[in-house]
Amino acid sequence: MSEARGQIAEHLRFFSELGVSGVSQDSRWSKRPDAASTDHRTPDIGHRISDLGSRTSDAGVAVAEPAQVFASAAEALAALQAEIGPACTRCKLHGLGRTKVVFGVGNPDADLMFVGEAPGGDEDIQGIPFVGRAGQLLTKMIAAINFERDQVYIANVIKCRPPGNRNPEPDEVATCEPFLFQQIDAIRPRVIVALGSFAAKALLRSNDSISRLRGRVYDFRGAKLIPTFHPAFLLRSPERKRDAWEDLKRARALLTAPVSDDE
Repeated sequence: MSEARGQIAEHLRFFSELGVSGVSQDSRWSKRPDAASTDHRTPDIGHRISDLGSRTSDAGVAVAEPAQVFASAAEALAALQAEIGPACTRCKLHGLGRTKVVFGVGNPDADLMFVGEAPGGDEDIQGIPFVGRAGQLLTKMIAAINFERDQVYIANVIKCRPPGNRNPEPDEVATCEPFLFQQIDAIRPRVIVALGSFAAKALLRSNDSISRLRGRVYDFRGAKLIPTFHPAFLLRSPERKRDAWEDLKRARALLTAPVSDDE
């Protein structure tokens, strides 16, 4: 019992740091239906994923493979993960100490998606994004807006850990970023939260700092994109948690807004 009380106290301290002053009694949160029963997407279109590879014609000309259509987002993501493979060699990171390809994890039909920069040491070992200290904080951030981690989808701009956790280099991003775009196209989230400066700048093609980018909502591949601080940064600078909370509230407001016919 004392252990449970300690965990509750820890969560309450975290919410207090974010600036949460109470718990929502809104029935939309306590009675959220499953994503499968409230799918805002058009089911007869299917989930398309273009083959990132190409074949060579008899004349020696590279020919792009046609797009594949899948019955569900889960099926599309599984095909994409198989396409990448467990030992991808498309960029130089495979020879720089990478252990595992970290594809992504979560609900294939998620309305909310989080995108980080790249796997870290813990993620490289487990093959799952955001499982270290920053990942634990992200889980609390997700809970703060009344979601469970398995209700959202979490991925990174690149799938392999750069040596020493350095920033991904342009050639690595150019090689791996299309896989992230295909994940987004398969999942079709309503809201994407870009975690940290690198992810936000990469997705928005901007050189602005995260402090300048955050606080606004951007249109991105059919979703609303909200930049915010990376959980690792928040661990170092807890005074910015209130700013991150404002960004999370903005995401929550978009998700509770009525879905328009063109979504």
